[in-house]
Order: sequence, then structure tokens, then C-alpha cells
Amino acid sequence: MHPKNISIQDYTYNLPDDKIAGHPLTERDSSKLLVYKKGAIVTDTYKNIASHLPQNSLLVFNNTKVINARVVFTKDTGSVIEIFLLEPYKADYTKTLTATKTCNWKCFIGGAGKWKSGSLQLMVNGNKLLATVIEKLPDAYVVEFIWGGNTSFAELIEHAGNIPLPPYIKRKPEGEDKERYQTIYAKFDGSVAAPTAGLHFTDAVFKTLTEKNIQTQFVTLHVGAGTFKPVKATVMEQHEMHAERIDVDITAVKNLIANLGNTVVAVGTTSLRTLESLYWLGVKAIVNKNAEQLEVKQWDVYDELQQTNFTASEALTGLVNWMQEKKLTSLFTQTQIIIAPGYHFKIAKAIVTNFHQPQSTLLLLVAAAVGDEWKTIYNYALENDFRFLSYGDGSLLFLNAE
Repeated sequence: MHPKNISIQDYTYNLPDDKIAGHPLTERDSSKLLVYKKGAIVTDTYKNIASHLPQNSLLVFNNTKVINARVVFTKDTGSVIEIFLLEPYKADYTKTLTATKTCNWKCFIGGAGKWKSGSLQLMVNGNKLLATVIEKLPDAYVVEFIWGGNTSFAELIEHAGNIPLPPYIKRKPEGEDKERYQTIYAKFDGSVAAPTAGLHFTDAVFKTLTEKNIQTQFVTLHVGAGTFKPVKATVMEQHEMHAERIDVDITAVKNLIANLGNTVVAVGTTSLRTLESLYWLGVKAIVNKNAEQLEVKQWDVYDELQQTNFTASEALTGLVNWMQEKKLTSLFTQTQIIIAPGYHFKIAKAIVTNFHQPQSTLLLLVAAAVGDEWKTIYNYALENDFRFLSYGDGSLLFLNAE
């Protein structure tokens, strides 16, 4: 079956509210770990994840950093309006976050009906921050921010904004969230949702990986609010997959090539989307050597690219060659790839991931990795008191094809 014809109703399960983790555990690496391999399931904790990985494996992590994307303004009337920063509007993250006078963002607006016209004002550490709607988009707004002084926009929202907890965590952000809704290796500002599979990793866990000669590699995918976008369409062809920005250094691509003979493990769905996108970007670079820009659209890998038959090494080498020809030391582009049952994995051999919402594209990704066994895995997790979603426990899933 072509993934376009998948009915999301076939990818549901009963998730009781009391199974959704509302807070993180005291110790990151004490979270439970479900390990699935060749039909067998065992339970452990993240402290021992290295013992379940083959020696010389390569773990790929997403080092994006969550920004304080929820900014609350109060009008003179007392009305509260929340602006949720989604992504820079027609600009790159670095330029926008380091801007010192003005920048534009694509945003959701809570209480938009109370904001008829004019600018909202907020004082942030002595800086007057003004927000003005300059355009209405089909699914969001474009908001222009203007402020004085030499403070960067990243610094402003660090003080003015709140951590954007997922909608299913039905509480306001608390002190612990500033640290715990962030991986310990978060480096590059840009996400409005955490790459949650990485929340379980600690310095102690990284030490055990090193002791087993397991390598680590970092890539960047800025996670958008679209990761929580519900699938409302009857079939997946009618669902528009969210696009996300990736930023990958050429040395990371070369390291992937060097490790294709080992077990490549994606830590999180975002890392997995990045890895598989790199393969298809490489295919595009080979097919169209003169391309000025490379990106992956939602159905590319099932339609026109389906007929190509390059190995992972050939595709990634093609990508490196294209980057070198363009004199690029890093690749900054976007991917809209949808990984669903019917997808054939090119690089990843396993994935570390949390437990996802029913009828979500993330659950489709898990089903692509392990087939119908996803039902057995999720039933096991429910019956054995695993905690679900962002602050919950997680799993190490080896692809069924491996």
C-alpha cells in the first residue's frame, strides 16, 4: 500500500490520562527503557542502554535547543494575549535570534480576537518590546517585533518567554521545566518542542557509551509545533506533513559514511528524519548535480525518487560532493519527509524514542520501523506501567528488517 492511502484510524490505541507523564522523573536516566529486537521485548532503564547496543555503534543525537517560545502580553484593558513563536519568517534562525532591533516570526496567537489592531508592548529588562501583526497566513500570523538597545532577540525571549510545554501537559511551566525540558547537550537555539528521546541521557550514560566504544554524532533539526499537529484527514494523502529545518555539518556526513558498516542508531524521531533525509538529499544531488538548493518534500521518497537505487554510501558521498562543489561546510535546508509504513530505511538500523500519541505521524514512523509489532510494544508498555509522551519513559527499537 502506498502511504498516501493509509488511514490514520488504523494507528490508534487507548491512552488513559494517568499514563501521560506530567512531570519528569528526579533522575533523567532512571526512566524505564523498553528494548525491542527481533520480536523480543525486555525492560531495563536508560542507565543501562549501552549494554543493549552493539559495540562500535554510532548514536546520532539532535542538539537543537528549545527556546522560550511562549511570550505573554497584557493589554491596557487587562486582556492577556499569548504569542507562540513558531519559526523565523523568511529568514534563518541565526540571523533572527541574533538580531538586535527587529525581526519577523511566524506565530500562533492565543486570544487573537482581543487584538484588533495596534502594537502590544512588554518591558523586558529595561527594553521596550513591541509586537505588531503584519500579515495573516492561512494557519498562523506574521508578527514583527521591534525593540531598542543592543540586546539580541534570543536574550529577550530568554527573559520574557516561557518554555513551550506540549499541549497534553496540562499545567503551567514550573522551575524544573527550564532545565528538564532540554537535553544536556542542547546547543543551537531554534526548537519549540524538545527532542524528547534525548532527555534521558546523562553524563553517566555517555560515559558508559564511550567505555563500549560507541560513538556519538550530533546533527541539528529544529523541532516545530507541527510535531503535535493532529492528523484529521481520512487518509494520509490529505494530511500536510510539517516541514522542519535541518543543519548538518559536512564532517557529520563524512562520519556517517565511515560508520555505515556499524549499527547507526537515531536518538529520537527528529534525528531519524534527519538521517533519512540526508540520504534522499544525496540522491537529489546525484540526479541533479546542478541543483542550487536541495530539500525533501512530503512524498518525494515514494514518488519520483522511488525508482532510484543508490546505496547509502553512494547517496551520502553524492551529498558531500555537491556540498564541496557549492563550497558549503554545512547543509542548511528543510525536510518534509513523512516516514510511514511502506518506507524502506536507508541509514538507521535502530531508534531510541519515547511513546507517542495515538493517530500521530510519530506513531506512523514507529510502525514503519517495527511493522504491526508496534501494537504489541505499546500494549506491553501500557500493561507494565511505562510513562507516555514527552516526559515519559522510552524505548530502543531495532528495525525489523535488521
